[in-house]
Amino acid sequence: MTLVFDWSALAQLVPGEGTGGVLRQSPPDFRVEEVPAYAPCGAGEFVYLKVEKTGHTTAHVVRELCTQLGVRDRDVGVAGLKDRHAVTTQWLSLPGKFERHLGQFALEGVRVLEVTRHSNKLGLGHLHGNRFVVRVREAQGQAARAAAILAELEGLGVPNYFGPQRFGLGGLNAEEGLRVLRGESRLRDPRVRRFLTSSVQSAVFNAFVSLRLQRGLFDRVVAGDMAKKHATGGVFMVEDAERETPRAQAREISATGTLFGRKVKPLTLVAGELEAETLAGFGLSPAAFDSRKGDRRLTRVFPSEASVAAEEDGFTASFMLPKGSFATSVLREVMKTEVDSPASQGAQADDPLTWPEENE
Repeated sequence: MTLVFDWSALAQLVPGEGTGGVLRQSPPDFRVEEVPAYAPCGAGEFVYLKVEKTGHTTAHVVRELCTQLGVRDRDVGVAGLKDRHAVTTQWLSLPGKFERHLGQFALEGVRVLEVTRHSNKLGLGHLHGNRFVVRVREAQGQAARAAAILAELEGLGVPNYFGPQRFGLGGLNAEEGLRVLRGESRLRDPRVRRFLTSSVQSAVFNAFVSLRLQRGLFDRVVAGDMAKKHATGGVFMVEDAERETPRAQAREISATGTLFGRKVKPLTLVAGELEAETLAGFGLSPAAFDSRKGDRRLTRVFPSEASVAAEEDGFTASFMLPKGSFATSVLREVMKTEVDSPASQGAQADDPLTWPEENE
């Protein structure tokens, strides 16, 4: 299996023709609004900034805040990382003592929309999800088809693939990440090394999800799966697949895949066989990821609040996704193109050693 990101290597869910079209002809064509897990209460020792940015990664905005205001990097709180090639809105937090210096902050393409207070620092993952408004051009007359596919995806869910943004310029992050895991990389920056090995985790996860689709297991669970309850977030091991699969088909639960690391046990039984088959395709074992903590990730997520508006040159699609999920996974099913891939979009991803999450 290849570590270079390639949509064609990942199974699609919805058969048939897509709308085609082109994304991101300008940043306003791709809008992302972070939906917070909680609203700032208006009082407390942390200042919260709601910022709109165009043409910058979240990391770049944070670096500029630190440089201009004298804030330590570790003292800036973010709930998620947002793409450069879009207009995105999100919250940041700073220690309250820096509020009086906010007037000094200036960065072209960044606007501070709101300033308030809260009692705790904003933490990674402190968001409900993200709302997307995406203009698809060069798809005249395709609005009805887009609406039909999106409606189907609201019911079926979408494969929770990591999108090409996770794999850096040219989709090559995971290849260098594999060299890090093997002790062959000369890179020493620990943050860069973490980003790169995370791309390997992502490549393996994507292949696992794709294998489940190929085996007809997208809306099913098998023995040994670690299933997650959508309503509560609780995770449990599937012992009786025949009993639990109707719950999966009723959208109550979904299987999870392993982001390998020292804190996460590999799957067992039938699910473990699928996982081992996936790893073997990369020539890897779980022990290769001992430098990472590890986690579990849903194999499918459900778009919500979806709508489509016809445009003269195509359509605008709007939808909501849970945190950690990529709009490109939805758009790929709608458009049936190599959405944002290095081959189709001229390697639009950000710096080769970073991975701007468009929705995390």
